Amino acid sequence: MEVQPGYLLEPNWRDRSLIRKAEVPAGLQTWLYNDASLTARLVSVCHKGFRVEVLRQRYARVQRNEARLLDVPYRQHALLREVYLYCGKIRLVYARSIIPMKTLTGRQRQLAHLGERPLGGFLFACPSMQRGQVQLASIPAGSPVYERAVHLQEIDEASLWGRRSVFRLEGKPLIVAEIFLPTITAARSSQV
Repeated sequence: MEVQPGYLLEPNWRDRSLIRKAEVPAGLQTWLYNDASLTARLVSVCHKGFRVEVLRQRYARVQRNEARLLDVPYRQHALLREVYLYCGKIRLVYARSIIPMKTLTGRQRQLAHLGERPLGGFLFACPSMQRGQVQLASIPAGSPVYERAVHLQEIDEASLWGRRSVFRLEGKPLIVAEIFLPTITAARSSQV
């Protein structure tokens, strides 16, 4: 895989416990405050079929806040995986995962070869999986993360909300960030 520099500017991630629920749109609270597997939840509500579209998977330098969260040197290379999660043809979530090189050893080497399989299915099936503190961010329109999440879609929202966590598999860390598109509210009400 080609090594490229990270390109996404850093959202302002804050610990979920420090954000008042009133700040978060009501239709998103059930998604942002649920710690169960997002993959399993989407599979259960997607009557038209859940699927993953891999946008890119490459080695890139980690961003400063990701390096702190993962306890790795700033600008170290890690596997960057970007995907969209769909119900049928409806895009619901943009997900970005950062997997340090030290994590891609042993059984976790499989993480580099998931293809169209959801990362969440792998994580929540792993007996050693531990999930760290959940952080939330409101991502303003016009920011690179927002633009990547809505790519080629007409969305007229002032901001999108996302969450991220550090997961540990056999003590080895990785970050999963999920940016929820406005269409996610249809999934909550089983309309997809």
